[in-house]
Amino acid sequence: MQLVITRESLAGLPPVSLPEGYALRHFRPGDEPYWEAVLNHSFGESDPPRRFVTTMACDSACCPERVLFVARDDIPVATASAWYKPEWGADTGYVHYVGTDPAHKGKRLGYWVSLAVLHRFVFEGRTRAVLQTDDFRVPAIKIYLRLGFAPWLVEEEQRERWRKIVNDNQLHERCPDFDRIDSWPVHAFPKGA
Repeated sequence: MQLVITRESLAGLPPVSLPEGYALRHFRPGDEPYWEAVLNHSFGESDPPRRFVTTMACDSACCPERVLFVARDDIPVATASAWYKPEWGADTGYVHYVGTDPAHKGKRLGYWVSLAVLHRFVFEGRTRAVLQTDDFRVPAIKIYLRLGFAPWLVEEEQRERWRKIVNDNQLHERCPDFDRIDSWPVHAFPKGA
C-alpha cells in the first residue's frame, strides 16, 4: 500500500514565487499532450500509455482550474492537480499527479506547483490536504515534508518504512515528531480511496 502524507491545516501558506521565466496557469483545451509528456518524463512511460482523457478527464473531480501547470514560454513543464476524493472528507483536498520535466530540474518547480495546489484547496474551502506516494519517490517526499506534510500511517508496517526513508535520507529535521515514531497512530484507510 502506498504511503499517505497529510497536511492537517492549510492556514498560513507562503505565496507562490516562481523562478524568473516561469508562469503558473491551469489546464486549457489542447494541453492534454503536455500533461502526458510532463508525467511521462517525470515517471517514465507506462503500459498502457498514460492518457489525460482516461486518467483525468473521466473523473468527476476534473475541471480545468484544478489541473495546474508551471509553464515556460507557455509550455507546461511541471504539473500537479488539486483533486477532490469524497472518501477523504469534504474538508480535504487530494494532491494528485505531481510531476516535473527533468530538463527543468533544480528550479523547485515541483514545490511551487504543489504549493499552488494547496492554495487552490484554500480557494475551494478545504482546510487540510492529503496525498499518496511511494517509498522510492524521495525527491517528492522531501517536497511534501518541506510543504508541511507529515506521515499518516494506515498500516503498522509503514512505521518501519518511514524509519528507513527518514534515516536513509537524513530527513530528521524535515519530518516533525520523528523522534516519537513509535507512538504515531495507525489510521483507518478510507473505504473507496
